[in-house]
Amino acid sequence: MKVILTRDVKNIGKIDEVVNVSEGYARNFLFPRKLAAEANAANMAELNKRKKTEELKGEKALQEAKEAGAKIAEAKVTIAGKVGTGSRLYGSITSGDIADALLKQTGIKIDKRKIELDEPIKALGEFDVPIRLHRLVTSRLKVEVTAG
Repeated sequence: MKVILTRDVKNIGKIDEVVNVSEGYARNFLFPRKLAAEANAANMAELNKRKKTEELKGEKALQEAKEAGAKIAEAKVTIAGKVGTGSRLYGSITSGDIADALLKQTGIKIDKRKIELDEPIKALGEFDVPIRLHRLVTSRLKVEVTAG
């Protein structure tokens, strides 16, 4: 019997997949627990509609990420840090500091988890910081750390 999974089912498949299972398994386990729906014409049409909607949302998110990436690539952020001996900072510049500075200086709001710092910045100078805006779009932001 063909069913459309409404949730991920271990060893069977993921959500919105059409899978072939035995009739007893579907009737006695999947249907009562609302883990699957019968793959009839109406449910298949609804599934196709939902997939098209998700595809359009994905395309829109990709386009927005590309636009934001272009703005970020042109931007330069300056962050002032307290300096100790030489060019070492007392603390460090983290992804949260970069996200705050980007919002204040350019008006672009980025989640700090999207900023991919291998380790916090602990020295003065200019750095290229990668920002993952979408799984297909990564932009580089110029960050200048000065004594302040």
